[in-house]
Amino acid sequence: MAAQVGNGRRPVRRSGAEGALALRGAAARLGLKPGELELGVRLGVVRTVAGPEGRRRVPAAEVERLRSAEGFPDALRERVRSVTATEGAALLGIGPARFTRLAKVGCFSPVTFYVNRYRTLVWLYPVVELRKFAEREPALLTGSTPRNLRKLLDAGEDWRARNWRSRRVAQLAGEAEDAWERAAVAAAVLGAEQLPEVVDDPYERAYLRRLRASLLPAKDEPPSSRPLVEPLLTADDPDEILWHRIGLALCLDEARAERPAPRPGEAGRPGPVRPAPEPAAVTGRMRPRTESADGAAVRRRTRPSGSGRPTGRTERTGPSGKPAPRGLRRWLHRSPSC
Repeated sequence: MAAQVGNGRRPVRRSGAEGALALRGAAARLGLKPGELELGVRLGVVRTVAGPEGRRRVPAAEVERLRSAEGFPDALRERVRSVTATEGAALLGIGPARFTRLAKVGCFSPVTFYVNRYRTLVWLYPVVELRKFAEREPALLTGSTPRNLRKLLDAGEDWRARNWRSRRVAQLAGEAEDAWERAAVAAAVLGAEQLPEVVDDPYERAYLRRLRASLLPAKDEPPSSRPLVEPLLTADDPDEILWHRIGLALCLDEARAERPAPRPGEAGRPGPVRPAPEPAAVTGRMRPRTESADGAAVRRRTRPSGSGRPTGRTERTGPSGKPAPRGLRRWLHRSPSC
């Protein structure tokens, strides 16, 4: 159970964290660098649980599972290895320019990035996903770029930041402990002008800000990197914005049914459980309805990079695993395949 706190901040989670290792300690036990373990967590290779003050920890059983796997530790290192565009191009046997074009149209998704000493943004891609893409789409590694992808490139499309956000949001939503935290994940990538249009209640907006998880790693970014990094944290494509608005609205429906957002003077008291809203259809309007089709949360997930489709495409599921309404899914998935 989560311990209630009196200031509305993220609750301290202890369930499942007993005997778990801090990330740095788990990295040492697994023969990984801390950055490699962090990538393993983002890729779903290493399972974590919530620990004190919201810090993620690795269960001892998970460490032993990974250590006992065949090929440890080399196989584990390969599963969490990421490369730059230049290194990825060499891995696939293509030129860096072609690699970048394929990344821009969403054929594979970056897992993280850094700003180098020349103040240039450098994307990093999972090696495992690049190899799967090469196995499934060998035709895209040679010859002319397909016409549908050329149209995207000619239009100036670049899905790298969008796909990175998609992957990161999916990870954070999966780590969330309740519907309010999932709503805070969706709210984190919406701009300041978008959030009030979806969340009318100022107390709910304040609560979502308190629960807000950072898309960036815990380490501080140097001030010189902020102009490059900050634009990556906010959804900027109309379809992406609409997706997160709908996701936030649906998560709010579920969260309000669990408990109301804390008000001044009652932040530490759990509110009454409200009845679930009556089912209502979700429309494709820019301002989504506050009624949920099934009370399900929206989770945005990138498809596996080797799936042969741009990873910017999304899938909506709820806690029960039910698919999103088919009409909405078709409308949101109006992108050509790789």
